[in-house]
Amino acid sequence: MAGLIRRSDIDEVRSRTNLADIVGDYVTLKSAGVGSMKGLCPFHDERSPSFHVRPQVGFYHCFGCGEGGDVFTFLQKMDHVTFSEAVERLAGRLGYTLHYEDGGPAADQGNRSRLLAANAAAEQFFRAQLGTPDAEPARRFLGERGFDASAAERFSIGFAPNSYDVLGEYLRGQGFTAEELLAAGLQGQGDRKPYDRFRGRLIWPIKDVTGQTLGFGARKLLESDQGPKYLNTPETPVYSKSKVLYGLDLAKRDIARGKQVVVVEGYTDVMACHLAGITTAVATCGTAFGSDHITIIRRVLGDVDNRDSRGLGEVIFTFDPDEAGQKAASRAFADEQRFAAQTYVAVAPDGLDPCDLRLQRGDDAVRMLVQSRKPMYEFMVRRQLDLYDLETVEGRVAALRSTAPIVASIRDESLSIGYTRTLAGWIGVEPSEVAQAVRAARRAPARPPAVRPPAAAGSEAAPSIPNVDSAAPADGAAPAIGIAQLPNDPVARLERELLMALLQHPSEIPLEVAQRALHTAFSQPALATVRDAMLASIDAYGSNDWARRVTDESPSAFTPLVTQLAIAPLPIREGHAAEYCQGVTTSLIERDLLRRKTELLGALQRTDSAAEPERYRSLQRELVDLEAERRRVRGD
Repeated sequence: MAGLIRRSDIDEVRSRTNLADIVGDYVTLKSAGVGSMKGLCPFHDERSPSFHVRPQVGFYHCFGCGEGGDVFTFLQKMDHVTFSEAVERLAGRLGYTLHYEDGGPAADQGNRSRLLAANAAAEQFFRAQLGTPDAEPARRFLGERGFDASAAERFSIGFAPNSYDVLGEYLRGQGFTAEELLAAGLQGQGDRKPYDRFRGRLIWPIKDVTGQTLGFGARKLLESDQGPKYLNTPETPVYSKSKVLYGLDLAKRDIARGKQVVVVEGYTDVMACHLAGITTAVATCGTAFGSDHITIIRRVLGDVDNRDSRGLGEVIFTFDPDEAGQKAASRAFADEQRFAAQTYVAVAPDGLDPCDLRLQRGDDAVRMLVQSRKPMYEFMVRRQLDLYDLETVEGRVAALRSTAPIVASIRDESLSIGYTRTLAGWIGVEPSEVAQAVRAARRAPARPPAVRPPAAAGSEAAPSIPNVDSAAPADGAAPAIGIAQLPNDPVARLERELLMALLQHPSEIPLEVAQRALHTAFSQPALATVRDAMLASIDAYGSNDWARRVTDESPSAFTPLVTQLAIAPLPIREGHAAEYCQGVTTSLIERDLLRRKTELLGALQRTDSAAEPERYRSLQRELVDLEAERRRVRGD
């Protein structure tokens, strides 16, 4: 595997990328003053724009919801990719070759792009084949399940001809090598030559959250096909079945917006849900739902830990009522506490999966399936109760012992109390007996607690830019500081606007003047901390990396403040940036000179000229020099 992306390459990609161009693909931006743009925030609903972008600085920030960061952060949050994936996407957009810490370009970077290109070409080939006479069994299969041509187009469905090497021949004609087709899993190695892996099958492209085709799922259509009903792309450098979810590229926006994800069991179930209006449906690809899928969903859902889990998102699982479905439910419940979101189970009547439910009872029935979901805890409790004869004392005692650990695992205390009372009614015992059993279960070895999604590994991780207006600090961490927490008196306002001017318009203030202003005394401690970080980064003053360097030098709790200072609009009229910046800088330096003059006059009055003539003369000289500096600053 490739190592970590070199820091120099990350910085180069960042400096070459215009943040406004990337954000502009998602948000309509308009001018908001000198060097600033704004639009409606893509991270929360709002009527008037509070989302600001400053391309020259390389930061964005929403003063409504507090989201902020750089171009990599933006792609991570909008397209739910890792930091490395964001860097690689932008590098590909620029045509820039990345290098990795283990030396040279990544061993598989070129391969990865070629394999993705081969998959994209194969997808187009399969889609074109769906309209041919040989694909009649595929079209019939879709039609029998209620999917028309527009549905096939929406989900990029195709057909693999029942031929030994027709796909391979086509792709080699497109310039791909036999080795690349084997590495992509599009072909397998026969005794004499490679053969097409998918033959005579209906094809679903499996894509990542950005829409790149990583592999394929294929359904058997022909009686002569002796293979399994479903055949997927094998593990490749770009495809890992445990780390992809079918339909996530189509569902990610609605999942993030609606804070809900529906996990179904098959490709046709995803299609049925989306066509019925449940556009948050996804499915695993030939493997059980596992920890990697949880990590993906939590990232897209924005699933953060919360003490009592109230007011968070929803994860809804649909299971078949057969034995396999029950096992899947048990596995899901075992991982339930890895979600901060509330988890639910939806089981269709008569054992129908969403595809059959839509076919037999229509779109409304699919929507009702999701609406009638039951909390995961209730589902599991009732499932356990079904195993016992509650008409007998022995059955009730056994049922209580079996279900008490489930109630004990509920994180929301109020919800746990409610289930304690409800369980007592279901079993037919006193609530105090259930409460005692639940307390005993809590004292027993606990299930693993909910975990946070792991950060992207590697030293190239972007500096954290938390939501400073609403996010509570982690335990033991200093609270995040933002502009909203600063006083608004004239002194603090002047200090704030100086730092904003230096971060946003360094070209308007000469380096020596900036250094002089930064060496003045600051009355506001938070702004003084940012001032110190600017002095520590002064060698980068005026460069494209200036604001980033200041961010890196600042304590983590002050990172949001630096971002906001670099983004917040200044009261500058078009064409008057230099005048404004020089005026702010001069005012602050003059304020500091006035402070020093007051101190020197006080010291002079306290000094006896006869007893300390040398000190008296030194103070007088300092006053003269101070007055001369004041005139230079004012331009007199």
